[in-house]
Amino acid sequence: MALPHLTEAEIRDWTRAQKDRWWLEKVYRGDMPQLTLRSAGAGFVLGGLLSATNLYIGAKTGWSLGVGVTSVILAYALFRVARSFGVLPFTILENNAVQSVATAAGYMTGPLVTSLTAFMVLTDKVLPWWQIFTWTVVTSILGVLVAFPMKRRFVNDEQQPFPEGRACAVVLDSLYPDAPAGGTAPPPTTTATPYARWLGELKAKALFGAAAVAGLIEFFKLEGYQVLIQSRWLGRPAEAVWHLPEKLLQWYYDGSVKYGWPLPKIMGTDIRQLAISPALDLTMFGAGGLTGIRTANSLLLGAVLNYAVLAPWMISIGEIAPKADGTFGRAQLLNTWCLWWGVAIMVTGSLTGLFAKPDLLLSAFKGLRRSKEADADVLAHIELPLKVSFIGVPLFAGLSVALNHYWFGINPWLGVLAVPLIIVLTLIAANATGLTSTTPTGSLSKITQFTFGALDRANPATNLITAGMTAEVASNASNLLMDIKPGYMLGAKPRQQAWGHVIGVISGGIASTFLFFPLFLPHLDAARPLGDQLMTDKFPFPGVEIWRGVAMLIAEGATALKTSAVTAMVIAAAAGIAFEIARIRTKGAFPISAVAIGLGVVIPVDSTLMMFAGAHFFGWLERRYARAAEGTVGRGLWVDSQEPIAAGLVAGAALTGIGDQLISVFVLGS
Repeated sequence: MALPHLTEAEIRDWTRAQKDRWWLEKVYRGDMPQLTLRSAGAGFVLGGLLSATNLYIGAKTGWSLGVGVTSVILAYALFRVARSFGVLPFTILENNAVQSVATAAGYMTGPLVTSLTAFMVLTDKVLPWWQIFTWTVVTSILGVLVAFPMKRRFVNDEQQPFPEGRACAVVLDSLYPDAPAGGTAPPPTTTATPYARWLGELKAKALFGAAAVAGLIEFFKLEGYQVLIQSRWLGRPAEAVWHLPEKLLQWYYDGSVKYGWPLPKIMGTDIRQLAISPALDLTMFGAGGLTGIRTANSLLLGAVLNYAVLAPWMISIGEIAPKADGTFGRAQLLNTWCLWWGVAIMVTGSLTGLFAKPDLLLSAFKGLRRSKEADADVLAHIELPLKVSFIGVPLFAGLSVALNHYWFGINPWLGVLAVPLIIVLTLIAANATGLTSTTPTGSLSKITQFTFGALDRANPATNLITAGMTAEVASNASNLLMDIKPGYMLGAKPRQQAWGHVIGVISGGIASTFLFFPLFLPHLDAARPLGDQLMTDKFPFPGVEIWRGVAMLIAEGATALKTSAVTAMVIAAAAGIAFEIARIRTKGAFPISAVAIGLGVVIPVDSTLMMFAGAHFFGWLERRYARAAEGTVGRGLWVDSQEPIAAGLVAGAALTGIGDQLISVFVLGS
């Protein structure tokens, strides 16, 4: 059934008290089960899995993928399985509670693929697990406490769209078409249409089917599984173990060694030395389907420009020197020259996009004072009391300042100065998320990084950790508001959603922290630089490269770079501004993303190629079936279920890859 909502005129003219009363009478579902023991448990487990998936994806791409709709469909499918075993049906609000918990957990990986790991690589010091867990949980809970005062304005009063959150509500409404109506509204007179029921089932089946296919292909591709089965269990010699080749051109590379086949070169440099080696990676293929064609095209443009033009050019004129053994490779290209122009175009592009919208910035600070009409709070019995935030924010902010001082050596006064800036930037991020579903944590964190880097250039932790706090607080606050939006549309209790988010923070903190070490640092060698052990071709940690690059630039200054690198930075910075202005002037029609071009520099070429292939594959299928009639399998799969399929590919391949890594470490001991 259609979800109740206010008209544009009502949103504009009504007071917040009127809107709250309308919601209580028309939407609120009263005592319908929501954050129950079983929904909290399901969210905790699903959140851990999604957190593991995002950790894996983040180590490969530097991104974290949205998990809201994915968690909704996963929870629904699990509930249907449980129902077949005699478990009482789950309510629509229980499913929404699972989504809140799981989404909060899924976003807990941010510091481990950006700021904290950049600090560890830059200082060559591994933080103990309990410090990582404590720091991420404390800053995330600070984000929850900062968010709830904003909820009353962005969600209750202004009714901002939060598009991804709205999509979750719509999906849930379609999956539970017979759910009782909320408030005092009359019960629905009609039940769900057969098409709505069929489509809901199809989305769940599509997600799990795609995950199964991706997992099966990864199973036959990854060496750990095959060594365990073929060598350990079946007794085949280790050299005879067969698995699908990961590198798509491996047969040709082997032939070049064996038979002397010519290898492609660009300006005299072997393409393998330029890190151009296409690979079969369904994780990135699915990620391309989620990111879209514009981003994928820009990623490929950045990769081609860097690895097929600039890098071989700079090698040919001696601006990029080889390693001691005479080879190059991706890490050498990035660290000696290429990283800097990629960082420059990303930073200027993201900051231009942020500051080119003064209305977005200024509107974040409007309406902070409560009006007299809103004094009578009819939702006081279900909202999280404001005193919780008024007490909790100073408490957890003070705890964060103390942790940053004792663990990272940050001057306490600088830590205290960072708190109001973080809250202001979080307010801006939440406003942007409400309007676009995009949280500009990257650009906002760079403001903090450059600001505090200028105040203390000697200690890299000052800019990395304070900027990491900005990103984590802004991310959790904005994502909490995104989670609250579907709960608000469906009539859930806000207070229980807050508790659900905290449960998710704990789940994601546990999963991401305890997977980090066996996945990326299984055999730590104190004699080798940490960055060489952590940042490999399989897990390049492009987000860490960006954060470390900015910190090094702050510490060393542009004079430490070669003149050609500085020139490239200036040109890239100007291009980033120009591209972003063009995108804004054309209202998003400009086909190039400055930020994605920069990411194409730091993301491995094989990942970029698979994302490009995935985006165009799903885009072609969507165009192919866009005009098909509703109810046909083609339209249901490739138009209505495209996001679940792409998310299923990501989840299935990533979780299988994590399993292979754990087998290699704990079973095979390699």
